[in-house]
Amino acid sequence: MNHNQSSSQGQQQSSQGRHDDDDASLSEFLASLMDYTPTIPDELVEHYLAKSGFQCPDVRLIRLVAVATQKFVAEVATDALQQCKTRQAAVVKDKRDKQQKDKRPILTMEDLSKALREYGVNVKHQEYFADSPSTGMDPASREE
Repeated sequence: MNHNQSSSQGQQQSSQGRHDDDDASLSEFLASLMDYTPTIPDELVEHYLAKSGFQCPDVRLIRLVAVATQKFVAEVATDALQQCKTRQAAVVKDKRDKQQKDKRPILTMEDLSKALREYGVNVKHQEYFADSPSTGMDPASREE
């Protein structure tokens, strides 16, 4: 047996060992999902999966989708907060003579839209909700 053959066999065994470790880690992770209570309820995840045409009786998979969704929402919220802080810092620089009384961040739809755009989600929203002709009118007097 030459050096190349023994090296190749060593790589295959090493690859197989890593594959077994990955399988063990995956099995351990999936088992841990049974004990985990996600923020997003299983019923809600099942509803939206069913609405998209996906049926799965395995609770572990439902919870895996819930965990992935929770991670996505957390990342979008963090990015939206960063957008908000950047926007508010620019406003403060423009108005240096006026001090802000309330330094709490105020998230806007624009902040959320920018954050979602980074993930390939385009949000379309009405620019001015109060400009509707029926705003402030008695519901009985509206013409529809």
